[in-house]
Amino acid sequence: MRLGVLDVGSNTVHLVAVDARPGGRPTPMSDWKTSLKLVDILDAEGNIHERGLERLTKYAKEARELSEQLRCDEMIPFATSAVRSATNSAYVLDHVEKHAGVRLEVLSGEDEARLTFLAVRRWYGWSAGRIINLDIGGGSLELSTGTDETPDAAFSLNLGAGRLTHEWFDSDPPARKKINLLRDYIDAELAEPAKNMRNYGPARLAVGTSKTFRTLARLTGAAPSADGPFIKRHLTAPGLRQLIAFISRMTAADRAELEGVSSDRSHQIVAGALVAEAAMRALGLEEMQICPWALREGVILQRIDKGLE
Repeated sequence: MRLGVLDVGSNTVHLVAVDARPGGRPTPMSDWKTSLKLVDILDAEGNIHERGLERLTKYAKEARELSEQLRCDEMIPFATSAVRSATNSAYVLDHVEKHAGVRLEVLSGEDEARLTFLAVRRWYGWSAGRIINLDIGGGSLELSTGTDETPDAAFSLNLGAGRLTHEWFDSDPPARKKINLLRDYIDAELAEPAKNMRNYGPARLAVGTSKTFRTLARLTGAAPSADGPFIKRHLTAPGLRQLIAFISRMTAADRAELEGVSSDRSHQIVAGALVAEAAMRALGLEEMQICPWALREGVILQRIDKGLE
């Protein structure tokens, strides 16, 4: 069965077509995405403004048409933090359905964390024992820990790299004072969730998912994505601290010149690195493995588990 998974995130509208079967690894057949920074198309009241909504609707329609061309048997469209937190979320969903023929399901933050954890567990297997997973998106940070396929604890915080960049940084490069203030804010937001997660005991494996973690790992020496998903990639706390000291003094244009940093995310990688550093510190993590599977794969695996016809 061919599934089309449409992910409306905080940075991109992303359609992945996969061939799926019970008991088998989902096989990607096509991958299409376009940049749409939803945090930048909010008005002063937190609404997705009309111009931004028209772009979102246009991309959703293109994704639906592409899924039909690819002969997808089913499309699974979902949206995450940026649409979830928009003041006019209900209007946005109705508008996209009416004009693009796509009804987006808005995942809760806890569902994001839970589904991402499912993907990580399937990737590493039962032998990994207790896993802690961190996922930094454009709008939110998801944290989870557990020994089974469903995490013991799952949290979602409004600590996404794009959101924090938009709300905290007003210069390029960001001012040192703003960086220090943001560090304090992130630490305060993480305090209670991290305490709760530590109560479950230490993890045998700490994992980072998302484009932000892949970029940070690449900047600290991990293999490029072109080497494939089965190469082990790591991110260490000392390496991350050194990286922050380096990239926080650079402009977004200069960061975009670094290998592994895309131009459409170069402005938010500093905030993403600060979130990663704070989360690792709060949870006592010195090293993380980078998992190639994340939320989209979790959505696919959940659909397979429900049974394919």
